[in-house]
Amino acid sequence: MTDTTIAPAAGSALRGRPRGRRTSRRRDSRFGPVIVAPYVILTIVFGILPALYAIYLAFTDANGAFAPAANFAKVIGDYRFWPATLHVALYLLIWLVALLVLVVFLAITIHSVAIRWVNSSFRLLFYLPGALAGASSVMLWLFVLDPGASPVGWLLHAMGFSSFHDVIQPDGLPLIFAIIAFWTGAGGWIVVMYGALNNIPVEIMEAARIDGADRVEVAFRIQIPLLRKWIAYMGVLSLGAGTQLFVEPSLLSQASNAVVPNDYSLNQLAYQYAFDLNDFNGSAAISVLLLVVALILSAVFVLRGGLFDTEDA
Repeated sequence: MTDTTIAPAAGSALRGRPRGRRTSRRRDSRFGPVIVAPYVILTIVFGILPALYAIYLAFTDANGAFAPAANFAKVIGDYRFWPATLHVALYLLIWLVALLVLVVFLAITIHSVAIRWVNSSFRLLFYLPGALAGASSVMLWLFVLDPGASPVGWLLHAMGFSSFHDVIQPDGLPLIFAIIAFWTGAGGWIVVMYGALNNIPVEIMEAARIDGADRVEVAFRIQIPLLRKWIAYMGVLSLGAGTQLFVEPSLLSQASNAVVPNDYSLNQLAYQYAFDLNDFNGSAAISVLLLVVALILSAVFVLRGGLFDTEDA
């Protein structure tokens, strides 16, 4: 009796619901390509095609003949290549560690405060430094790094710096560039991590507190593991941007009358090959090496962070 009365009613209800869902899915599938199309076109025109052309130039000589290793051997043998590689590597190490540690720490700290004015007003303040373009940000930091004009000049003097040239000595530039990059980009990532923390189910947090977990245990056992994909996403994008170090050392080189060399980073060295030596093949070889290294390191973030893992059904 139960099977003949309840089952038809349930069946009719179930038939009614999927129809609306199917209609919604049809609309999503219809408008999806329209929304994605501009991004795909821009990616092909300004991303994939230039990368393929760079690969072609890297494996050919000036006459277009196939040269599988000549350009790579030339740039790797350049006395400027390994110092530039070391500069970029140190900068990336400092910057990525600062992002992975401080951004997550600040996001969890702000989330734990849970004050309304922090949640609303501070998000705008976090975004403001990122609103400055890279060149504008460096121009601002030219004043900050000058002990005679800086608002923190007293601190620079206390650290033993008496002039702008003392501050921007090449040995300390990886740290300076990492500070500039962190000041510019960390705020946006804090907001992203904060939003991800808000998506953690309240029931999980309450259960952990009922079990006696304090804030540190909640952070390390619940929040950070659930932020793993977002941390990996931040690492991939930051790594891709960090390998392209160019604007900061270029502007500091001009402002310091070449105290900072114009071949400080690999991108600058590639620029020198292309526009000073008229060697686009060598420049492309440096670009391809950067691309390969960035892809390998990004793959590590993706695999370790489970960026493309799907939830179990």
